[in-house]
Amino acid sequence: MGYVTLISLEEAGSVDGISREISELRAHLEEAEDAYYLRDDPVISDHDYDTAMRRLRELEQAHPELDDPASPTHRVGGAPAFSPVAHAVPLQSLQDIFSLDELGEFLRRCMRDGELDEMPACCVEPKIDGLSVALTYELGVFKQGATRGDGVTGEDVTHNLLTVKNLPKTLRTAPERLVVRGEVYMPKPAFEALNGQREREGQPLFANPRNAAAGSLRQLDARVAAKRGLQLLVFNIQEMSLDMPGTHHETLEMMEQWGLPVNSRAVLAGEEAIAAEIGRLGEERAAIPFDMDGAVVKIDDLALRSRLGATSKCPRWAVAYKYPPDQKDTVLLDMLIQVGRTGVLTPKALLEPVRLAGTAVRYATLHNEDFIREKDIRVGDTVRVRKAGEIIPEVIGVVPDGRAERGEPYVFPKLCPACGGAVSREAGEAAIRCLNLSCPAQRLRGLVHFCSRDAMDIEGLGPAGCAALLSRGLIQDAAGLYALNAADIAEMEGFGEQSAANLITAVGKSKTRGLPRLLYALGIRHVGQRAAKLLAENFGSWDALAASDIDALTAVPEIGTAIAASFLAWAALPSSRDLIGKLQGAGIDMTCEISAGSVAGKLMGKTFVVTGTLPHYSRDEAHALIQRHGGRTAGSVSKKTSFVLAGENAGSKLDKAISLGIPVITEDDWLVMVNETE
Repeated sequence: MGYVTLISLEEAGSVDGISREISELRAHLEEAEDAYYLRDDPVISDHDYDTAMRRLRELEQAHPELDDPASPTHRVGGAPAFSPVAHAVPLQSLQDIFSLDELGEFLRRCMRDGELDEMPACCVEPKIDGLSVALTYELGVFKQGATRGDGVTGEDVTHNLLTVKNLPKTLRTAPERLVVRGEVYMPKPAFEALNGQREREGQPLFANPRNAAAGSLRQLDARVAAKRGLQLLVFNIQEMSLDMPGTHHETLEMMEQWGLPVNSRAVLAGEEAIAAEIGRLGEERAAIPFDMDGAVVKIDDLALRSRLGATSKCPRWAVAYKYPPDQKDTVLLDMLIQVGRTGVLTPKALLEPVRLAGTAVRYATLHNEDFIREKDIRVGDTVRVRKAGEIIPEVIGVVPDGRAERGEPYVFPKLCPACGGAVSREAGEAAIRCLNLSCPAQRLRGLVHFCSRDAMDIEGLGPAGCAALLSRGLIQDAAGLYALNAADIAEMEGFGEQSAANLITAVGKSKTRGLPRLLYALGIRHVGQRAAKLLAENFGSWDALAASDIDALTAVPEIGTAIAASFLAWAALPSSRDLIGKLQGAGIDMTCEISAGSVAGKLMGKTFVVTGTLPHYSRDEAHALIQRHGGRTAGSVSKKTSFVLAGENAGSKLDKAISLGIPVITEDDWLVMVNETE
C-alpha cells in the first residue's frame, strides 16, 4: 500500500486537484487505520502515517470548504470537547416489567387507552445492553453522534463513533435529514479479549460489556476506541425529512435499505405469542453476540403510539421485559486467597466448572471474610453462583443439599499467603491487608500496574515479563526499569535482541508521561486516575505536592480526607521517598501544567462568603472566579470565614461578619486580590 502523489499548496493548479489529493489521503489513512486498529496488521510505518495525516490537515485548513466531519483528522489523536448536544426529540428510557402478568397488564392498558377491540400487534426486539446514542445524517452523510445523557442533552462523541466499524459514514438514498437512535455495544468476544489484556497488564477489569462500551466512547483519543471492537445496532427513527410510514417495522425496513445495521425483531399479535417470543429470546441469549438484559415490546402502529403518548420519562407504548439473573448451582472445591497490589487479601472460590450466561465459570468472588462467615460458606458445599449485570461471577450463598456432614468453617489466614507477613484489618473496613510492603505479591502487582497502559504505558512488559525481572533480581522496584540494559533483557525467556531493544525504547518513552500518569502508576491507595489528574493539575510538580498538607490537598475539588491522608502517609514512608528519589534521578518527568482553577492560585486557603448584589458579577460568577483562583466559597458566615464580599442590600450576613470581626470587602477590593481589574 502506498500513497505517493502529493500536490503542494503552492503548485496546486485547481481546487479539483486538491480535492482529489484530499480524497486519496483520506482513503489511504482509513485503510491504514483499519489495518492497524481493527486487523492488527499495519501496512505503513508510523512516520508515513503521521506525514500523511499532517498533509491532510494542511489541505483541509487551507480549504475549509473541502473539510468533512468524517475525515480521519477529526477522529484520531485529537482532544474532543465532549460538548453538549440537545436532543430535538428526547431519548426516553423504558419502563421495566419483570413478569408475564405485568406484560398482560401492559397490553390490556394499551387496548383500553387506545380504544381497541383487540390486542395490538407489537414488535419484540432484544434489549441490547450497551450505550444509547443518537446519530444525525444530512444528505446521507454522517454528521454527528451524541450519547443519550439525561435524555434531553447528551455529549458529542462523533470522533469515537467514527471508529465503529459497522457505522455507515454515508447512506444509500437516505432522506435529506435523518436522526436515528441506536445502541453501541461491545461484542462478547471483544469484551473477553479486552479484559484478558487488562488482566495481563494488571489493570482493573471492566465489570461488564456495557461499562466497557461506555468507557470506550468517552476516550479522548479515538485510537483507543478504535481498538475496542465496538459495534452498532439502530432501532428507531427520531426525526426525518420524509413522512413516516404507518408502522415501526416499516421504519426498520427503511433503515436497512439505507444501509444502517438494524436490530432484529418479530412482529406478533396476542399475549401468548409475545410471551413465547420473549421466552425464546431468553433461552437463546447465550448465543447472541452481545449482552442482552431483556426483551423490548413496542406497539407497532405509529398512530396508536401517538394516541398513547408518554410520561415525562417513558413512552406508554413500550416496555422492557427484564430477565431474572442467570444463576447456577455447583460445588465449591476450594477457597483461594489472592494478594492485590495494595495488600488486600481477596478470597476467590474455585468451583466445579459450570456454564453461566454462555461462558464456562471456574472461579467466582467470595468478597471478603465477613461475607464467608455470614453465609457460612465451607469447602465442599453446593453454592449458588450468579452472573447478572456484573460480568465477574459471584457466589451468593450455600444451597442446602441434605448432607449430614459439612466441612469445617473456613478460617481466614492469619498471615499473608504470599510472604508469611502479618495481616491487619482496619476498624470500619471489610478488607484484610498484608502489612509487608516488600511482599512479593504486592511488588509484582504494583510493578504490573506501574507498566500498564493507563499508567506509564510501557509497551511489551506485561505480568510475565515483570515477574521474570523480579525473580532474576534485575530490578527491585519500578525505578529499576530505568537502569535496565538490553543485554540482560535479551537473556530472559520470551525476549530476543530486537524485543529487548524495543522494551528499552518503551521504557525510555515512559519518562515523558508526566505527573498525572506517574501519580496513578505509583499505586497509592485511593489515588485513582481522576484523583491523580486533579492533584497534578492543581500543584504542578511532585515537589509542590509532597510539600503540601492535608488542608491544601482537600482544597482541591473532589479530593477528600481519605485520599489526602492516604497520599501523605505514602509520601512520608522512607521507601516511598527512596523510590521517588531514584525516579527523579532517572529523569522521569514529574511536572504538569497547572490548571486555571488550581488551588495554588492567589486565593488558596481563603474562604469567602458572597452576599448582596455586586456591581458587575452575579453570585454564581463570583463563586466561579473565587474557585478558579483557589479559594473556597461558603453559604454562611462563621469564624472560619476569611472575607465577606458584600454588595448592595447585603443583609444579615454582613451584620454577622461585623459582629465576628470578619474582614468585609467590596468587589473592587476582591478584584485587586485576583488581579482581574483592567
